[in-house]
Amino acid sequence: MIIQKYKVLQFSILFMLIPLLGNAQYASTTIMSKHEAYKDSLKNVTYDYKFPVWGQKSYEKGFDIPYPAGIMGNYFWTKQGIVIDNFQLGLKTDEKDIPLTPVDFISFGDNSNSSYSLNVRPDLWIFPFLNVYGIFGWGKSHTEVNLTAPVEFTSIVDQSISTAGIGIMGAGGLGPVWISVDANWTWNKPELLDKPVMVNVLGLRLGHTFVFKHKPESNLALWVGGMRVKMSSESSGEIKLGDAIPVEQMNGKGQELLDFYESLPPQDKIKPKYLLMKAIGERLVVADGEAIIRYGMDKQVKQLWNGLIGLQYQINKRWMLRSEAGLIGNRKSYLLSVNYRFLL
Repeated sequence: MIIQKYKVLQFSILFMLIPLLGNAQYASTTIMSKHEAYKDSLKNVTYDYKFPVWGQKSYEKGFDIPYPAGIMGNYFWTKQGIVIDNFQLGLKTDEKDIPLTPVDFISFGDNSNSSYSLNVRPDLWIFPFLNVYGIFGWGKSHTEVNLTAPVEFTSIVDQSISTAGIGIMGAGGLGPVWISVDANWTWNKPELLDKPVMVNVLGLRLGHTFVFKHKPESNLALWVGGMRVKMSSESSGEIKLGDAIPVEQMNGKGQELLDFYESLPPQDKIKPKYLLMKAIGERLVVADGEAIIRYGMDKQVKQLWNGLIGLQYQINKRWMLRSEAGLIGNRKSYLLSVNYRFLL
């Protein structure tokens, strides 16, 4: 059903949305003693660029900070459960125009969404420990919604989603490890939704960077962490009946709805929510694929947090490759990215 479309965007984001650490680990990684020559050269660097602020002081202390500006290209895939509450339906045909009506007698089983997105993330280190960025992307989502009552039915919706957002990340060192806290807010617009859905992602990561012995500008960073995804819950939109339910199932499901209506006691048959179900059942029986179904709901991801593991290979101070997977919890995810950095 229509609902599915909504969930889709959540993830897309999602993500698509999705939390991408800048290169904070480098901002807090000192060169090990076996690289003293490289460290000494850093202390003698004259850094006369505006960003990051205090860049000169960082070099004087022997920190190998990243180039301040970057462009990151990301591929992100996720699959997770979704929960639907406060479901409402409406119907618009040539003869009827029924507004959104609560239908609390509808029950849902396990619902899920999988999506992928391609996005670009420009970023800038304002301070050696603080990065700001934007997210701009596009993706596809696949949502499955399972109704268990008053009829059993599975609705599958595929749609595209566009995403735009902003984010901020702070990072620093704790002895031999680095820690980063990353938060972003994205507005995701699915095809079938009236308004964009705002998704907030919070990422916490703890890691260590291994510098290559004979190539100090190259390193490998490994980390573990967690990601929290929360979206604005209210959604509404509309879809053609023929896009929500396969034509070959319309007559049978419509008759089931009419049978359900006829089984109700007389005092219930006059209630708006059941009259709406009857009207939808009649449209299904005659296979009216052009009838417009309105929908509204509160939806949320089934599990807010999931665990992460990741790694990044810094080829040099301009190019980095990154991969991150969400393996623990109801939400599964995978990120693959390429980052190019430069001096302003």
